[in-house]
Amino acid sequence: MTGFNPSATEPIEQDTNFLSVSYTDVTMAASRLARIAHKTPVLTSKTVNQQTNSQVFFKCENFQRTGSFKFRGAYNAMAQLSVAQKQRGVLTFSSGNHAQAIALSGQLLSIPTTIVMPDDAPTVKQMATRDYGAKVILYNHQHTKREELAQKLASDRGLTLIPPYDHAHIIAGQGTAAKELIEEVGELDLLLVCCGGGGLLSGSAIASNALLPNCRVIGVEPAQADDATRSFHTKTLQTIEQANTIADGARTPYLGNITFPLILQHVHDMVTVSEDAIRRTLLFMWERLKIVVEPTGAVAAAALLEGIITASDARIGIIVSGGNVDLRQVDKFFPESTKDQST
Repeated sequence: MTGFNPSATEPIEQDTNFLSVSYTDVTMAASRLARIAHKTPVLTSKTVNQQTNSQVFFKCENFQRTGSFKFRGAYNAMAQLSVAQKQRGVLTFSSGNHAQAIALSGQLLSIPTTIVMPDDAPTVKQMATRDYGAKVILYNHQHTKREELAQKLASDRGLTLIPPYDHAHIIAGQGTAAKELIEEVGELDLLLVCCGGGGLLSGSAIASNALLPNCRVIGVEPAQADDATRSFHTKTLQTIEQANTIADGARTPYLGNITFPLILQHVHDMVTVSEDAIRRTLLFMWERLKIVVEPTGAVAAAALLEGIITASDARIGIIVSGGNVDLRQVDKFFPESTKDQST
């Protein structure tokens, strides 16, 4: 259990001046996204506040275009391509949310898009990606490394590769979610952000540290996909291939060359939550907050609602990363033994 210590506000000291993404980049991204991306709502819950003895603010990126925060980074990156790059087109690899974000951004900017997706990606995400006009190429993640396949396809076809998280413009775009939250609610003691490849976490931490130097930023991961948490604590990049978690957006095998140093520099702590904790939080958010959230979108909230992170009389921000759920397959999230364990 990680307790909140109001005096422990300094980021981890690093020997590097790694500044590939700055708060200025985040503010420039916000300008590009103005009147394009949704300014997503911030929800509060009396029940949550009573349970946690704090004021909790949920930044609901499940209401963002394409149903997740990913649109912010995708549009910011694609809007900065050269005319020639836009004409040739963009390729990416994604389990779903980044795929949809790239596809819609391509539609808005008249850029052809090709998406490499695992063949077991949620059907709702595959369908939405195609509906936005992208060409989808499916692969078997047990036999093929998506990065290698994407690099080869991009090279062979002359396409610009925009990865899901390890890209400076992607990170800056994702940081606008935290920027908006802080500008709306003001001072925070804690900011909780889920972590897959680290784009949202690093961007949010950059924004938070610039606007609220005394706010502690804590990344949250599924325990069964804890590569980033182990990387953070050991200061050595860790890898998990084919992580077995219902939070498909957090199955990324490792942090990136850009996101890892940024997380070490700007994030204060990392914690993990169990699969059952994610399930209980998912049900709580569906039933009590009345919002559609995907498992990855419940990860950060789970750390607080399940008592992994404790705080008293604090102001806490939580980024709800997305809400792309295939409702026809919801039963897959809940084994028989857990269906009656809702909060």
